[in-house]
Amino acid sequence: MTVSSRATAAGRVAVVAGIGSYVPPDVVTNEDLTRRLDTSDEWIRSRTGIATRHVVSPGTATSDLAVEAGQRALKSSGRDGIDAVVLATTTPDHTCPATAPAVAARLGLTGVLAFDVAAVCTGFLYGLASASGLIAAGIADRVLLVAADAFTTIIDPDDRTTAVIFADGAGAVVLRAGDPGEPGATGPFVLGSDGTRSDLIEVPAGGSRQRSSGRAALPGDHYFRMQGRDAYRHAVERMTAASTEAVERRGWTLDGIDRFAAHQANARILAAVADRLRIPDERRLSNIEHVGNTGGASLPLLLSQAAQGGRLTAGQKVLLTAFGGGLAWGATALRWPDIDPL
Repeated sequence: MTVSSRATAAGRVAVVAGIGSYVPPDVVTNEDLTRRLDTSDEWIRSRTGIATRHVVSPGTATSDLAVEAGQRALKSSGRDGIDAVVLATTTPDHTCPATAPAVAARLGLTGVLAFDVAAVCTGFLYGLASASGLIAAGIADRVLLVAADAFTTIIDPDDRTTAVIFADGAGAVVLRAGDPGEPGATGPFVLGSDGTRSDLIEVPAGGSRQRSSGRAALPGDHYFRMQGRDAYRHAVERMTAASTEAVERRGWTLDGIDRFAAHQANARILAAVADRLRIPDERRLSNIEHVGNTGGASLPLLLSQAAQGGRLTAGQKVLLTAFGGGLAWGATALRWPDIDPL
């Protein structure tokens, strides 16, 4: 199908119509990690809040996770007909081509518009804004947005600062054209970046910068690296500021937020941001203890699991925020719709 703009109605926006999530079955506990790393369950829990995490088995790729979550979101939405597939990921199946077309094809959506979004842990929010833009512009009526990462495939298994934190998973939402006043209506979005600090979160090798340098990649350069102290400071500052602005743009107040959903980076960052925003514990959503940091998949996975567990219900005011490499950050707020999570 060749995509062309459709006639648009005034005030047309994207509305969340379905949500689904998936984590691979293999689980790694803190005790498992202590057998090969100089660490302990207490050390990991106190610094990250993580007890277990799900990891891909050999031969499993990001697209496999994305297809599982996508299928569940499509079933949750209860309707057929998708015009576009957007995939937010840091771990595409290949450097070239994009992974979204393969995901679309495996879901029986061959021919639709499909592309990847690369914004690391902020990928879902960047993807949500992009997908919402397709609908607002009349390019699509229904969009499947998937955020999926097989993050453990780019983590040094011997680096205890990253190996204990990152994990694998996927989450997806179906968006449909609707009206601004509906529950589930997206936007406004607050998005930003600071490329002057791209060195804080990076994979040094594998891209054109390293390949064109004429030098071979050094040992370990193909693994994910993070300067934790500086990343922590930027994450807290950027998510706090973006969250405050997103709520103001929505015309709400922070004390009126029912649920706060932040990228599950680590427990300390989550607590610091929520404390600065003065959001009480009972309004904070978290699943990091059992799934770890799943990169771009973090937010939709959290929302799906919270809705399944009854912590997130129709009509609640929800604040979403994330921070990741780039540096990139964002926030948005919406009223949760009446949908069946899968």
